[in-house]
Amino acid sequence: MAFVNYATKTIAIKVVYYGPGLSGKTTNLRYIYSRLDENSRGELVCLETDTERTLFFDLLPVKAGLIKGYKVHFQLLTVPGQVFYEASRRSVLKGADGIIFVADSQAPLLDANLESFDEMRRYLYDYGIDLNLTPIVFQYNKRDLSNLIPVETFNNLLNPRGLPYVEAIAINGVGVLDSLKLMAKMVVPVIRERVFGEKRKEAPPVELVEEKKEQVPPTKPEEEKPKPKEFVPLRVTKIKLKSSKDVEEELERLAKEFASLKEK
Repeated sequence: MAFVNYATKTIAIKVVYYGPGLSGKTTNLRYIYSRLDENSRGELVCLETDTERTLFFDLLPVKAGLIKGYKVHFQLLTVPGQVFYEASRRSVLKGADGIIFVADSQAPLLDANLESFDEMRRYLYDYGIDLNLTPIVFQYNKRDLSNLIPVETFNNLLNPRGLPYVEAIAINGVGVLDSLKLMAKMVVPVIRERVFGEKRKEAPPVELVEEKKEQVPPTKPEEEKPKPKEFVPLRVTKIKLKSSKDVEEELERLAKEFASLKEK
């Protein structure tokens, strides 16, 4: 459930990236974080126990549809999909306002996608969250590879309700911001109704402030093209915790902390 701070007039909306192991969830978050202006995002935080880790950061879009004059924050989270991170996957879904399900498009991994989606459904049920009432965007990732699961198959098995979906190549950023914008467009009207009892109406497009990229002047055929910049790893703040319960409590604390921030 979105966290509302009436003093600072801010709302923190929790969006979880879910899916099977190595489907591209962390790649999504890292790409979004690297592309957005530092003034519109908080620090990238990794909550770690001895066996699990959760990735989190806060995002303040320029326009996400003001709700009764309240500024909207999006808090983006994900956990690795490997089996041994089960406790963190369950914890991170608690209070989720929206979910971006990142599916791996490789044909041999169809069962892994179905199992992950069924697991997510069961965890949401345990928390009293109705999957049919939860905003979901499907991201069919790795569409640049061979031997792909057809989009029609994904929609028939995962998305029979015809919810929004995006074909993506997250490693190159293709479809990543589109997925987030679709989620924002879906979830804002739901929060408007839940928190303030307003009738649902379509939210305006979400604008994200991207970092300005250096303009490289065109080169003449005989000129040597500039070499690409070396990849610089993102700086991640790591917080060491003892248990998945501590992770859950720390996520709640971070939600309240970021929702208390005034507009930058």
